[in-house]
Amino acid sequence: MKITTLTTYRLPPRWMFLKIETDAGITGWGEPVIEGRARTVEAAVHELGEYLIGQDPARINDLWQVMYRGGFYRGGPILMSAIAGIDQALWDIKGKALNAPVWQLLGGAVRDNIKAYSWVGGDRPAEVIAGITSLRNIGFDTFKLRKVRISRSFLPKLTR
Repeated sequence: MKITTLTTYRLPPRWMFLKIETDAGITGWGEPVIEGRARTVEAAVHELGEYLIGQDPARINDLWQVMYRGGFYRGGPILMSAIAGIDQALWDIKGKALNAPVWQLLGGAVRDNIKAYSWVGGDRPAEVIAGITSLRNIGFDTFKLRKVRISRSFLPKLTR
């Protein structure tokens, strides 16, 4: 199996996804992005992609070492984010090729459950409260939201 194509998809306001395709028809997905620097990371992904085309995607550690050590400069958030997204996509391909979840390939389960949060949108306090209420109804109890000024009069509604 050989890598044939790397395609990036930028989604506003700050996300970017990478799809790596192979000649065997197996695709893998990764997320190489630094908030506010998606285009810069995207350029790094495509520069690294010039080396990856034609390579065996199963040689994940070998490809990682070449991407990291192959240039004069190493590390840094841009390069490491690009490599991380490629690494994710390569593991996705390997898992699909072996018909096994990636967590099994990486040594098995580490925990039985994890804490998860959900993002809450809205520009007005009432919208934020409605979003939190909706998410609480499906089981979330931790939220991420952008900075919104909420007056103290709304706080009792959030704690009910």
